[in-house]
Amino acid sequence: MTEFLDHPLRYPLANELHARPFPALSAPCRAAFLAVKRLDHASMRDREADRAHLIQLLDRFGADHPKPGATHWFGRIGRHSLKWENHTEFVTYTIFEDGVMGEPFDPRAFEVFPADWLASAPGRRITSALIRVEAVPDERIAAEVADWFVPESLALSRVLDGSAVVAGDFRIDAGGHMRFAVFPTPDCGQRRIGRIVQRLCEIETYKSMSMLGLARSREMGPSLREIDARLGELTTRMAGENSAPETTLKSLLAVSSEIERLAADAAFRFGATKAYAALVDQRIGVLREDRFGGRQTFAEFMMRRYDPSMRTVAATERQLQALSDRAIRAGDLLRTQVDVERSAQNQALLESMDRRSDLALRLQRTVEGLSVVAISYYAVNLAFYAFWPLIEGTGLSKTAAMAVLTPLVVLAVWAVIRRIRKRLH
Repeated sequence: MTEFLDHPLRYPLANELHARPFPALSAPCRAAFLAVKRLDHASMRDREADRAHLIQLLDRFGADHPKPGATHWFGRIGRHSLKWENHTEFVTYTIFEDGVMGEPFDPRAFEVFPADWLASAPGRRITSALIRVEAVPDERIAAEVADWFVPESLALSRVLDGSAVVAGDFRIDAGGHMRFAVFPTPDCGQRRIGRIVQRLCEIETYKSMSMLGLARSREMGPSLREIDARLGELTTRMAGENSAPETTLKSLLAVSSEIERLAADAAFRFGATKAYAALVDQRIGVLREDRFGGRQTFAEFMMRRYDPSMRTVAATERQLQALSDRAIRAGDLLRTQVDVERSAQNQALLESMDRRSDLALRLQRTVEGLSVVAISYYAVNLAFYAFWPLIEGTGLSKTAAMAVLTPLVVLAVWAVIRRIRKRLH
């Protein structure tokens, strides 16, 4: 039987679908979440530096190392569980621990990450969060969240067909962390609790990453307004009667170069923002929210607070594209203006050449006439000397003989020159 060979990537790709399972959590428990991102060119960073930083943490607890080239790791470090994931632009660490602390969202829960280890991270914190998971009766939830969160920003909803209630206000507390609370029902399974916690971490991370696009949009605003004004001035100048195409072209090239530079700098960030925003919407959608206690849901919070920021980014992207299109159209108009002017110059040149050609033709005809006279003069003399011996016997005088020969010779010369001209043409 012939052996049926597998593609070399078949098993790795199939296993990738199961490589990042959701944690299994039991209430009560807590989680400390951290996302780290390099300030610049994060997508092109050295991934080995991220793995080396993880290994430094694992070595403090004597934990096993991830495989070479791994992009995720899950295991025990002391009495905690750690989930590590290496993403395109950032790295996330999530610590899970059984039980909850007496003081809700006590910042000491984050001390599981050593201070010196945090200081040596190959990047900066883009977000961090403390998550409290506790089974609380529905009638107590409103009182609890009122003490833990800012009421004006609070998002509170039932999720996953009523399996749990989740809460958060997306504000950074005094300890420097976001806060989220999960109140599972007694029959909510461990995997489901783990999925909820994971989704909350993802919503916060992707929200924070997408907001980088808003910062870039605001940063570009003054430059876009300046370019818009310069482009309008150039277009107005092109419509003037005394416009200089060379000067306008130089200015237009400078504006176009600036637009292309801004577009190149912002292309990745705006594209990433669009992708992260879609992930935020998707992660909220899979929670299948229902309203709880008349409070706004996470989807409503995002619609009121988050979506306007994403629309601003989209508007800036459209404005940048519109400026690029206007610069292209201005270039086309300038090219048309130059072509028209060149056509007028070419027409004037052709007319000048026609006049010169006509003058040359007239001069040629004059020269031809003079040449007939000159040739005839010498030809008459030659003919007279050639035929005089014959004419002398007829009794004609020299003057009469010259008078007879002259028209005949002139006519012959004219005929010969005309024949030569016809052959040349």
